[in-house]
Amino acid sequence: MLGRLATIPATLVTQIFEILGKFDTESDCHKLLYAPHPLPLKYREGRVYKIEFEGDEAALKAFVDKVLIDSISQEARIGGQPAFEKAAFVLEYGMKGAALDLEKEMILNYYRSTENPGFEIKKLTLRTRIYVFGEGAEPAQFVRDIVNPAIHTHEVLKAA
Repeated sequence: MLGRLATIPATLVTQIFEILGKFDTESDCHKLLYAPHPLPLKYREGRVYKIEFEGDEAALKAFVDKVLIDSISQEARIGGQPAFEKAAFVLEYGMKGAALDLEKEMILNYYRSTENPGFEIKKLTLRTRIYVFGEGAEPAQFVRDIVNPAIHTHEVLKAA
């Protein structure tokens, strides 16, 4: 029909940002574990933000740069691939869907208070990545000591 505008469905896009400390170095894994590990393992940590959105990707990137990254001490990697190839494994964990995630809620509240952001967040998922380095490193003790099955989901990944 003439004079009638067809609505074009918006495209849902997923973008993954991993925030890492610019000045962080590998640390002793004993900080993470309840019992000492027999091997001299090291770790590094990153924070992953998976954002499903519609709208302007550049506006989303500007939002992430402003809200999620401290430009002096942090950097963002985009795409979701693990950052450190030499890691023996990567433990990635986050809150279950029904669990209260205060950081997520504060990010979404800030987003909602932003006038005309240029994009619409459809879903936000936050995860922590722990990269474990060292020959013979196995994930079992790390999963047992770090992941709380009542509130966390997790997966063990091979490094890049």
